[in-house]
Amino acid sequence: MYSTLMNQQQKQTQVLLATSAAAPAPLPKSAIFATAGIGGCMGWCVVHPFNTIAVRSNLASAAGQTFTLKGMIEKQGLMSVYDGLSAGILRQVFYASTRFGLFETFRDMLHEYRGKTDFASRVATGLVSGGIAAYISCPMEVAVVRMSNDSSLPKEERRNYKSVVDTATRIIKEEGVGAFWRGSGPFVTRAMMVGVFQVATLDQFKEMYCSWLDQKKNSIPNVFCAAMTSGLVYSVATMPLEASKNRMASQKPDPVTGKLPFTGTLQTLTKVSSENGFMALYNGFLPYYLRCGGHTVSMFIAVQILRDYYREYA
Repeated sequence: MYSTLMNQQQKQTQVLLATSAAAPAPLPKSAIFATAGIGGCMGWCVVHPFNTIAVRSNLASAAGQTFTLKGMIEKQGLMSVYDGLSAGILRQVFYASTRFGLFETFRDMLHEYRGKTDFASRVATGLVSGGIAAYISCPMEVAVVRMSNDSSLPKEERRNYKSVVDTATRIIKEEGVGAFWRGSGPFVTRAMMVGVFQVATLDQFKEMYCSWLDQKKNSIPNVFCAAMTSGLVYSVATMPLEASKNRMASQKPDPVTGKLPFTGTLQTLTKVSSENGFMALYNGFLPYYLRCGGHTVSMFIAVQILRDYYREYA
């Protein structure tokens, strides 16, 4: 019996030694934030066309118009799908680096305090990091929405922005700094949900697929499977908030009353649902999912590759 206990202890020791040897050394915080930001920018270059299509489809529905990809290409040209790309990349510099970087920072801090990392801690850190990142990057989000949709408007309604710098300068001069946070309510709420349904579930799905499919955690197949799953989940969950954010960010005051049609997240959701039906909030869902799922996959695979290279060559 004594020999049996000794053998079990030796096996457990060997497993612990193998696990600790296989576990990579933790990255410095600067590398965590930098790889998250660069990976976010790389991923956004892939999915920006889907974002442009989703924004135009959703806002066309809000204006009572019918949107078709063929009609958009005929009127604005194929390359119009990249309208607002500069603002989108600049947004990722702030949004992706802060959201993913803070998530891992807060998660590790909670692990040190609680001694474990479970789904509840991932949800909590996802909510907080997502909200902070969204509020910081809200000015760039407003610029992305306006630049992406401007060329699809009637000529008399276009703002004719020339660049992200021109967009920011004109918004400050014509509408004031506060206009940068117009739509911040649904954007921050959506980002908090993204923090849960994308980042937190991605972390959880990684572990699940390690168990279900016998994958190595943080391997490219493991990241791909987890990203595809979390991308679908968070697309369904956040589309109504995305639709609300688009309407609030692109709205103009009523020419007669001078009042804005949308004043808050709940009011926007209620107004759109009552006037156009709840499913109007899901107009443009397919390109939105291609954007969300595509960005989730491309971003996190890019982040993982960058971190693997950093560990190997830094």
